[in-house]
Amino acid sequence: MVKQQFKAESKRLLDMMINSIYSQREIFLRELISNSSDAIDKIYYKALTDDSLNFDKDSYYIKVAVDKENRILKISDTGIGMTKEELENNLGVIAKSGSLAFKDENELKDGHDIIGQFGVGFYSAFMVADVVTVISKALGNDDAYKWESAGADGYTIVPCEKDSVGTEIVLKIKENTEDESYDEYLEEYRLKAIIKKYSDFIRYPIKMDVTEKRLKEGSENEFEDYCEEQIINSMVPIWRKNKSELTPEDYENFYMEKHYGFDKPIKHIHISVDGAVRYNAILFIPENIPFDYYTKEYEKGLELYSNGVLIMNKCSDLLPDYFSFVKGMVDSEDLSLNISREILQHDKQLKLIAKNIKTKITSQLQSLLKDDRDKYEKFYKSFGRQLKYGVYSDFGSNKEVLQELLMFYSSKEKKLVTLDEYVSRMPEDQKYIYYASGETYERIEKLPQTELVLEKGYEILYFTEDIDEFAVKMLMTYKEKEFKSVSSGDLGIEAEESQNNTDSEENENKDLFDYMKNILSDKVKDVRISKRLKNHPVCLSTDGEVTIEMEKILKTMPGNQNIKAEKVLEININHEVFKSLKDAFEKDKEKLNLYTNLLYNQALLIEGLPINDPVEFTNDICKIMV
Repeated sequence: MVKQQFKAESKRLLDMMINSIYSQREIFLRELISNSSDAIDKIYYKALTDDSLNFDKDSYYIKVAVDKENRILKISDTGIGMTKEELENNLGVIAKSGSLAFKDENELKDGHDIIGQFGVGFYSAFMVADVVTVISKALGNDDAYKWESAGADGYTIVPCEKDSVGTEIVLKIKENTEDESYDEYLEEYRLKAIIKKYSDFIRYPIKMDVTEKRLKEGSENEFEDYCEEQIINSMVPIWRKNKSELTPEDYENFYMEKHYGFDKPIKHIHISVDGAVRYNAILFIPENIPFDYYTKEYEKGLELYSNGVLIMNKCSDLLPDYFSFVKGMVDSEDLSLNISREILQHDKQLKLIAKNIKTKITSQLQSLLKDDRDKYEKFYKSFGRQLKYGVYSDFGSNKEVLQELLMFYSSKEKKLVTLDEYVSRMPEDQKYIYYASGETYERIEKLPQTELVLEKGYEILYFTEDIDEFAVKMLMTYKEKEFKSVSSGDLGIEAEESQNNTDSEENENKDLFDYMKNILSDKVKDVRISKRLKNHPVCLSTDGEVTIEMEKILKTMPGNQNIKAEKVLEININHEVFKSLKDAFEKDKEKLNLYTNLLYNQALLIEGLPINDPVEFTNDICKIMV
């Protein structure tokens, strides 16, 4: 018996295979079962074109067997088998795939595609086995052969006895080391779990002898072990069934079985596409936000299957970040896979599937908003923040996709409304979409800056999340209507007559306001007459793009560059306080200093901004009381 050597490049690849290509050793069982499924598929395909072959599906299966005492794991199938030449060509040259060659020679058109497209999956067995033996008898041949290898040092092929057509792979499982335990691949429960995880939807039965317990005959409380053959995989995936066959409960059960969440999904999306790229998908929009959703530990992505075989637990390329809350799976026969089946090539098929999924999720969310408002609002309270991040991120490139899905609390409706609903209610003379920012709805309602806008009968959107203003700054406009903060320097609603009066009064009181501005030094950009205040004596407004709320948020961010809003202290000249200011300016400059600082600190408190010197502020209050 002469040992044959792997080619030099094959030896290097095998070493990589054993030591680095696969991130999880358990993958080996998935690979071997997939190969067995391929072997049965090949007989099925031949039966379609060869009248002498009768494909009785019940006669075809894959069997996993364990001999724990001798550390042997066997994976056998009733597939097409391999001749001596095929053993040499397929297993003697790493990365030469018999399945790929078969696929090239026989274009499949009936949906029974061949899973294996590269010849490396088989060699993952060496991650867990010291010796790998393959015993195979090919369809139409009388002779059987045994291929055996202990790794990169080479392999042997010799004749052997085998009664039936098919292939048996025998793994001599490695002994445990200090770093690795290989015993788990001899445990029934572990093998069952791996099969369910990766190969549950292989279309042929995966059988295994399983130890169960039962009452001993004639006994009421004494149990005995017995062994029975069980089919481990479910074989028919839910996503390949007709939608008409499935009930909402079926989708909910699938959601729970796959551990997508402990809640009930708000909506499921079942996609079946047979076009430029073929794929099936079942997607879920969860009801509740995962506890780790906004942590670095959270992984977005969909489960990815190729022909029913799990390839990746989390394929992040299938979902944009703003839809990272979506759970589910995709199964496609058209994806090109690299040698590990764990890392996808970024080919056009994958990108096309991702694009289609994004479009489908968007349309389904729009339908939910239109047809079931309560459910959508429930979803939005959990994940609306993520949609806003999507608008803001990537320089606003996704705003056209997401803007119709956004909702904000309305001063008029006292509930969440869409931008479309807001714009549809705007009076003809209203130029802007007005918004106000604060920590809560209740605090925003009390802001003095809202007085003029509300008096005009205009609706205000309340922003309570840190992302809100940044998102609308990226949107800039909606249906040609610009967004405008109620704290903005120019609200665009002052009457021309009022403007003339203001200009006159501004000139009349210029010296007073200049004096107050000088007292506040660099704390404010300007002190001026307010055009928006009705009942309150003072407020802060801003010039420029950065608002006070944005300044507060930017301050909390790591590495902030001390970006500040250009604050303007606005004084209500119709308030009694203004008379005190004028009087102090004429008679008591020290008192004017006191009043100016008090009003500025009042304005800071209204905005929820910290006072620079709380002790000085309390002392100032005391001064006006004595």
